[in-house]
Amino acid sequence: MTRAVLSIGSNLGDRLAHLRGVVDALGERVLAVSPVYTTAPWGGVDQDDYLNAVVVAEDPAFDDYAWLRFGQELEQAAGRVREVRWGARTLDVDVVTCTDATGAAIARDADPALILPHPQAHNRAFVLVPWLDVEPSARLRVDAADVPIAELLTGLDPAERAGVVRTDLVLRDESAPPC
Repeated sequence: MTRAVLSIGSNLGDRLAHLRGVVDALGERVLAVSPVYTTAPWGGVDQDDYLNAVVVAEDPAFDDYAWLRFGQELEQAAGRVREVRWGARTLDVDVVTCTDATGAAIARDADPALILPHPQAHNRAFVLVPWLDVEPSARLRVDAADVPIAELLTGLDPAERAGVVRTDLVLRDESAPPC
């Protein structure tokens, strides 16, 4: 069994529908869903703003590579095209971190297809802000140290943090009975 923190984002097409599609596909695996944020694009490519959120999920049958494949399948179904690094996308699903059945973080740094924890998560307010909403005590391994994500967030440029703006949009109806 693994538990994953997934960062999801979209800035093409029906952005909200793309994000909701991830939550719907996860179904009963969802443990927590952050509010939806609007954020400026990251990486210097001229494009529209993103909608971003974080989903925490667990599955007894998934390992870390299964989370990666799951995310890639959802991206492909949403028509994701990988032409420009940090370019516009219908859907982006990143595995930020993954823990095993004992709660131990899975670390991978030798496989370029899946590096865990995500090598840039600690630098991205659009990941840390929504993650903090759903797991205020979460920690992320950075340079061989487990650092509280709240601390990582305060270490970012204030403009980076201010660019992550909470919306009134929701990815699932919290008043509905659980699946």
